[in-house]
Amino acid sequence: MPLRTPKSYIESLRKLNLEVYMFGKRVENPVDDPIIRPSLSSVVMTYALAQDPQYEDIMTATSSLTGKKINRFTHLHQSEEDLIKKVKMLRLLGQKTGACFQRCVGMDAFNAVYSTTFEIDGKYGTSYHKNFVEFLKYVQEEDLVVDGAMTDPKGNRGLAPSQQADPDLFLRIVERRKDGVVVRGAKAHQTGMVNSHEVLVMPTIAMKEEDRDYAIAFSVPSDAPGIKIIYGRQSCDTRKLEKGLLDRGNPKFGGHEALVVFEDVFVPKDRIFMCGEYDFAGMLVERFAGYHRQSYGGCKVGVGDVLIGATALIAEYNGAAKASHVKDKIIEMTHLNETLYSCGIACSCEGHKTSAGNYEIDMLLANVCKQNVTRFPYEIARLAEDIAGGVFVTLPSEEDLKSPEIGKYVEKYFKGVDGVSTIDRFKVLRLIENMTLGTAAVGYRTESMHGAGSPQAQRIMIARQSNLNSKKQLAKDILDIDK
Repeated sequence: MPLRTPKSYIESLRKLNLEVYMFGKRVENPVDDPIIRPSLSSVVMTYALAQDPQYEDIMTATSSLTGKKINRFTHLHQSEEDLIKKVKMLRLLGQKTGACFQRCVGMDAFNAVYSTTFEIDGKYGTSYHKNFVEFLKYVQEEDLVVDGAMTDPKGNRGLAPSQQADPDLFLRIVERRKDGVVVRGAKAHQTGMVNSHEVLVMPTIAMKEEDRDYAIAFSVPSDAPGIKIIYGRQSCDTRKLEKGLLDRGNPKFGGHEALVVFEDVFVPKDRIFMCGEYDFAGMLVERFAGYHRQSYGGCKVGVGDVLIGATALIAEYNGAAKASHVKDKIIEMTHLNETLYSCGIACSCEGHKTSAGNYEIDMLLANVCKQNVTRFPYEIARLAEDIAGGVFVTLPSEEDLKSPEIGKYVEKYFKGVDGVSTIDRFKVLRLIENMTLGTAAVGYRTESMHGAGSPQAQRIMIARQSNLNSKKQLAKDILDIDK
């Protein structure tokens, strides 16, 4: 079953025994919970588009491991073309959902772990690469959603994992057995964990010998004993509990993040991909981060397309579309959005083959891409708010609009141009609110800042990759300076 249908995916989640908590209580049925369900609908789109012949080339690929047709989200990149198609796929899904569709992290983890395990085995004679290949074959065959888990709570950021007052603030090995290991700790900000079949854990920083117990990479089912998922709050999330759809902003789609606790979770030996090889932790982190920073040049651009479209619509509905300053602001939004896309495509075109055989992006350009993502979506959102007007945060509720007593006033005084209904104007204003301040702002704004590493992480990598000595030599050559 290399390509699941949306129905099959939803039914597969119903079979999981996830331990999910929200508002202090266990969620008995995460699949149908009204707050969680919009995020599930976003993941469903990754399955639906893979079934559509119109998107077959971009949404599917041929597995390098089995030769079968698979969902591109489970693929190992085999060329620069694959890297480019990945960015285009992510933009498409952003356009279709206007939200986070949650499978990027797993895909980026696959490619980083694949090449890193190959190199670990080459140095130490371990069997991690074989373990990972067998795991990925299983993922491809079952078309699974895999949560890529890298970020630890970290505690005191000025201390290494082994120096923390509480040793569990970085996920670690607490027991080694012949048949596997037991781990304890947590992973924070886990996108889509409730909608995932598996969780693929990686270390979060480069490590030294004293941090050996923290240098662990593995995968276990998302409902493995000892895993507890604490659902994260989002701005305006309880609007999903209201009767109507209008005040949600995006009535169909959403995203989610969670704290995932690993309370003495057993990891079988054949699911371990790193176990104490601290000298490779930094490599794995940098490779994953590079792939994920490339991803932002696709997904954030697709969501940006939706926000730009909504902004152009509200300009029309407000009767301001012909104003020169409004036109110029929308041009600027488009310019910024396409610049992000250009970076995503550029780092893909400059990709190269790893020693393991899959393709890796250009690290410098991927970090430039993400550095821009930490800024441009904020400006795009600011311009959207500017054009929408203050009304997008002062609208009455849907119940007020439909009220027998006061609805006529809301209808009358929130009307825009003739020919456009008040409720349609409401819909667009609520969507802009959702994307700039509401639930979708988590994925579009804040994740743009902190996802795949906060801004300084990219600047560090840009400094490492900038090759200043060769640039200085260029100037010396022109000036005939010998030393």
